[in-house]
Amino acid sequence: MATGLREGMASIAQKGLLQPKETLAETGKKSNSLYIGLPKEISFQENRIALTPLSVALLVNNGHKVVLESGAGNGANFSDRDYSEQGAIITYNKKEVFDADIIVKIAPPTPEEIAIMHKGQTLISALQMGNLDEAYLKALLAKKINALCFEHLRDEGNVLSVVRAMSEIVGATTVFIAAEYLSNVTGGKGLMLGGFTGVPPTEVVILGAGTVGEYAARTALSLGAEVKVFDSSIYRLRRLQNNLGSRVFTSVMQPIVLGKAITTCDVVIGAIRAKHGRSPCIVMDETVSRMKPNSVVIDVSIDQGGCFETSQVTNHKDPVFRKYDVIHYCVPNIASRVPRTASYALTNIFTPILVDIGDMGGLMNVVWSKPGIREALYTYQGHLTSKDLANMFNLPFKDIELLVVSNQ
Repeated sequence: MATGLREGMASIAQKGLLQPKETLAETGKKSNSLYIGLPKEISFQENRIALTPLSVALLVNNGHKVVLESGAGNGANFSDRDYSEQGAIITYNKKEVFDADIIVKIAPPTPEEIAIMHKGQTLISALQMGNLDEAYLKALLAKKINALCFEHLRDEGNVLSVVRAMSEIVGATTVFIAAEYLSNVTGGKGLMLGGFTGVPPTEVVILGAGTVGEYAARTALSLGAEVKVFDSSIYRLRRLQNNLGSRVFTSVMQPIVLGKAITTCDVVIGAIRAKHGRSPCIVMDETVSRMKPNSVVIDVSIDQGGCFETSQVTNHKDPVFRKYDVIHYCVPNIASRVPRTASYALTNIFTPILVDIGDMGGLMNVVWSKPGIREALYTYQGHLTSKDLANMFNLPFKDIELLVVSNQ
């Protein structure tokens, strides 16, 4: 009987059913595998990274190749070893990273980085349309770069995926920043943000009822603060009330009501965004001068110019300044304060897109099938596909729909 069992097992082994997994599962043999590069960010205090080690593992297991510049994940506390263990290739040579077919990064590439990109390369990054100039665009067009501007990516619900994710993080983080600068340790007035039995709650005024304002209000309410939200849109105020599931003080931008709220509160968070150009300046110098000493102003809109007349750009190393004895926090890139969390949020958006590009056989197939990606494509094969940019710089424009049809 033992002999029969051995003969049976031998027969199964000969059929390959006991072969090692590595032999049976041949990954990396796909004809449409992607070559993805993750360069180290050189922009000032940019600590995020677009793909985490586990996302790299998913891409590698799908047959794709990922090359990482050494130290690219350090800002978010991901080591080179974390990536290499998941199948990434680590290199100290930036040029090797930019030899990849697809570059995925956070900040827009610098002119020096564009110079080492190769023709027809695909770029997934922020582009920050307000900061672009004609020379920069022409450099992208000359290299025939397929540039996906990730701040314009939309999901199935027509929501700006990256903007929404970063806004949620920034909204919650601003309240913790306010709590830090209200404390005596940082020279604040020595208040605990929130409140408890027998002690009046701290007052928080939020300008803007968008995603940042909503998550700031949600976090402040959970800590027990008294929250007042101002916005010029009744629709946004009503949406915020519904999303919070609780009644908070809301008001349109009535100057007298707004001025009174700001001069009596402990924290003001400015989260007014402009669709195009500079954010509106809502709070004047005179109003800030009447605020209580050691109050805290956090201007989230500073990357668009700021919504306080007293705002000046600061950074993570020197984040605050005082004017009229009011503490001002005006750091443009608040999400980089919590880069690991932000990186996880970003990788959840980018990884499925990269997998889709690989599975569907190329960028154009994905662009054709997903309107959100089609809207985010700014340049394609040397053509400018953003009508706004074409009008801004008087450059030739080609509609992405016509380009896609002509390439089918």
